[in-house]
Amino acid sequence: QMQLVESGGGLVQAGGSLRLSCAASGSIFNRYVMAWHRQAPGKQRELVATIFSDHSPRYVDSVKGRFTISRDNAKNTVYLQMNSLKPEDTAVYYCGARELYNSRCLYWGQGTQVTVSS
Repeated sequence: QMQLVESGGGLVQAGGSLRLSCAASGSIFNRYVMAWHRQAPGKQRELVATIFSDHSPRYVDSVKGRFTISRDNAKNTVYLQMNSLKPEDTAVYYCGARELYNSRCLYWGQGTQVTVSS
């Protein structure tokens, strides 16, 4: 079992920045692929960024060049640095953990709200 706790969400103006953190406990952190997803009101949850155990990242096109995912395996924490935020980035952001050969996250955090005002 793994427990995930997100933090760092809030209200920011368009063009601003936020850094989300996700602290993991209860399992071997560096064996999992970590990911950030988001869900806007009335929309399905979507994958935003993924980071593998070797720290290689993947991003959805809409955030490339603006968001950076990173992980600190010594601190069992994954981060999402979000720059040049847009109102359409407004959503609840969730941290998830999955195994390498499984596309579905096994564990989820409770989510943190990000609101970008225009």
